Amino acid sequence: MKTAVKGLLLTVKHLFAAGRKRENLDIREDGYFDKQDGTVTIQFPKQTIPIPEVARYQLDVEISDCIVCDLCAKACPVDCIAIEAIKSPEAIGKTSDGSVKRLYAETFDIDMAKCMYCGLCTVVCPTECITMTDQYDRTTTKLTDLIYGFAEMSDQEVAQRKEEWTRFQAEKEAAKAKK
Repeated sequence: MKTAVKGLLLTVKHLFAAGRKRENLDIREDGYFDKQDGTVTIQFPKQTIPIPEVARYQLDVEISDCIVCDLCAKACPVDCIAIEAIKSPEAIGKTSDGSVKRLYAETFDIDMAKCMYCGLCTVVCPTECITMTDQYDRTTTKLTDLIYGFAEMSDQEVAQRKEEWTRFQAEKEAAKAKK
């Protein structure tokens, strides 16, 4: 009987506390969980929860800094990253950190419907081109909208780059055969 009364009193306490408006608190404050009085439901989108600096949300890729090394796709435990590369006969350019780019990104897709937001892809990236942003609300009714494509090459450019690589390989084989 004693525990039933104790539970009932706790329920009544929360019932009357729900009439007060909840303060918007920062999760980094001391005693954050002790200060949870008032309405529990956040009135989104008018009210938002403060996002911690180390939060893991949507992935973003700065494709100009990507060297198409495929480490992020290999590190992904759920295989939500699909990368296809096209080799280049010579260096394409440099990334913002000075790494030399030798591959074109034909495809760089991330399926956020599969992503488990572990952050492993961001850890292994040598050029830090793949990052987690603070965006978390990308609701949609179609699963295909959750596949984000970051490659910027058109079909014509892809065909041209593949042809260049094939020509380079043929010239290399012809030079080898002459020797």
